[in-house]
Amino acid sequence: MDNLPLLTIGITLLTCVLGVVGVHVYSAGKAQRQVLVDRMSQTGQMAAVGGRRQRFIGIDRRLRRTGIGKRIEHKIAVTGLDVSPGEYAIYVVAGLLAVYFIIGAIFAPFFGVLAALVGVWGGNAFLNWQRTKRTEAFINQLPELTRVLANATQAGLAMRTALVMASEELDNPAGEELRKVADQLAVGHSLDDALGELAERLPSRELVVLVTTLILSSRAGGQVVSSLRNLTETLEERKETRREVKTMLSQIQVTALAVPMLGLGFLLMINATTPGALDKMTGSALGQIGTVLAFGLYGVGFFFIRRMSRIQV
Repeated sequence: MDNLPLLTIGITLLTCVLGVVGVHVYSAGKAQRQVLVDRMSQTGQMAAVGGRRQRFIGIDRRLRRTGIGKRIEHKIAVTGLDVSPGEYAIYVVAGLLAVYFIIGAIFAPFFGVLAALVGVWGGNAFLNWQRTKRTEAFINQLPELTRVLANATQAGLAMRTALVMASEELDNPAGEELRKVADQLAVGHSLDDALGELAERLPSRELVVLVTTLILSSRAGGQVVSSLRNLTETLEERKETRREVKTMLSQIQVTALAVPMLGLGFLLMINATTPGALDKMTGSALGQIGTVLAFGLYGVGFFFIRRMSRIQV
């Protein structure tokens, strides 16, 4: 115990030395990593997302290790968005906070909580909407895609070469998706697997028919040119039919959005007529339960209206 001060000083000095060594090793490793990243970026082996600098790298790295991060990454991959899972998570959290404070300030704090809960569902719905939008855009390009493939195969090119040519000639999203198929074929994937993954990323009846036609033609041979010509005409007709159906159902879709908006408008009128009425209404448990039930009924009405107006062409 007599040497306790000396022992304390020794341990403190050892800790300082280890801390300095740790900082030096960390700095050297970080510098080496940055040099490697710069070298790979210059050689084209590594690039930032969409050719830009990625934000929130640390959060993104940790999020990708979790199950929910992997699901978010998979959903973003099929939407074609130029955003990483970490960036998406940060943007969603920031949006939820903004929605909570804005709705809470306009209506009442309890409505801010409900809006934030709806926003959690809205973040997932946004990804699903982007995937549907990308699929629709790809379907609209299918007649042009089949026309390019038919011309290429009629000229004597192999199906793999025809797909590469189509990826260079078509605009996005068809060009980007076909480049993924071409890259998979270049590294040794079979035509069946590459086209099958394309059909999984962008599920649609038209694409399934095209993929099935191409796979059967590559396996059994036959008149692939005439099949693609007939498929082009069929896809053109389906494209026009889908456009007509979408135009006819646009009024119903607007109605599905107008019904809950009317409810929010009535709440604003009540709060403007009697200031503080919403705070009093949501200040008790009974009022909160009634508010949740009312919004639930609006949600059920919105769901059934959209469900009845959904027509598979």
